[in-house]
Amino acid sequence: MTEFTQDHDYSFMRLALEEAKKAKERDEVPVGAVVVHAKTGEVVMRASNRSIELKDPTAHAEILAIRQTCQLLGQQRIPEYNLYVTLEPCAMCSGAISFARLHRVVFGAYDVKGGAVFHGPEFFEQPTCHHHPEIIGGILEEECGALLRNFFALKRKMKKDRKKSTYTD
Repeated sequence: MTEFTQDHDYSFMRLALEEAKKAKERDEVPVGAVVVHAKTGEVVMRASNRSIELKDPTAHAEILAIRQTCQLLGQQRIPEYNLYVTLEPCAMCSGAISFARLHRVVFGAYDVKGGAVFHGPEFFEQPTCHHHPEIIGGILEEECGALLRNFFALKRKMKKDRKKSTYTD
């Protein structure tokens, strides 16, 4: 497999950020993912969170990107592909990553609250984990994190403003 440089990682993470911004425009949690062939660098799939739109709690960017890649290729496992995602994967997404046998996972922002790679259950360190991909965290961490922080700050402000208007009406 081709060695990806940090420049490649930044380029692919920028594509994942584009997907995250699309999720934000749909009022979804702004997380984006991109699946890239590990040897050629070809981007084969892009996805962003669609849990609200699809009324599906499993419609995380990672799950959608993995599912669509597997369907596109007609195979259950995709060990010759890398996943770029703007936020540290949760336990559910980490399980899907393991079952899909992805070669490498590169993520942007660390997620102390819901992440499962370096936080919480540290999924890939568990003896029951089927596959441990290469993992790199913190690529474009500030940009990825800022998008999420700003999204949730706006949500909190809107909620607070709604409460204020309820009391003044």
